Amino acid sequence: MTLASLPAAIFLPGTTAGADEQVRRENLAIAHGLKRREAGLLEELIVRYQHRLMRYLLYLTGCREMAEDLFQEVWMRVLVRGEQYNGNARFETWLFAIARNMVIDQRRKRTMSSLDELVEGATEDDRAMTFEVACDGPSPLEHFSRLENRERIAAALLELDTLHREVLVLRFHEELSLEEIAKVTQAHLSTVKSRLYRGLAMIKPRLDGCLNPVAEAV
Repeated sequence: MTLASLPAAIFLPGTTAGADEQVRRENLAIAHGLKRREAGLLEELIVRYQHRLMRYLLYLTGCREMAEDLFQEVWMRVLVRGEQYNGNARFETWLFAIARNMVIDQRRKRTMSSLDELVEGATEDDRAMTFEVACDGPSPLEHFSRLENRERIAAALLELDTLHREVLVLRFHEELSLEEIAKVTQAHLSTVKSRLYRGLAMIKPRLDGCLNPVAEAV
């Protein structure tokens, strides 16, 4: 089974009552195809996820040249280690986890000062919070699409530190659940909630209140 042979509704989560099952079937089809190194599968995955992956890398590194180099390396890693993907998680969750680990490796090689913060995440801002972030309601991307000045939002995100920027991008751009973000970042769920809450608190003043609809969607 290849991606092309799956129903189109698979790629539109929430459009049918069996959307979760369809997504699960897609993930298993991708896992099976990667293990067998099916011809054309990698190209299909690149076409489908290239923009999301590049956007994530750009926000994570803040450097287009580095992001472009890592983009190629991430797909090579997918090709070489495809048998490690078992289909239990969404493919994009596994893909972003690979990308994040490669960013960390790259920063280690370049001995960048933010490496410890990115790897350990053991900052005062990661202490447990006594609030819950809602996972239901309209898609965060729907709220984002209603906002004007997207370039302004992107610039504001780049002003944040890596940890908080990453969580906001994964939640609002990539529409990952909090649990999936925890898997990608290898952080506790409470830490993800803390970073999301504080990231929103830090970005709101930079946008003069235009982020209110997004804050309500969290």
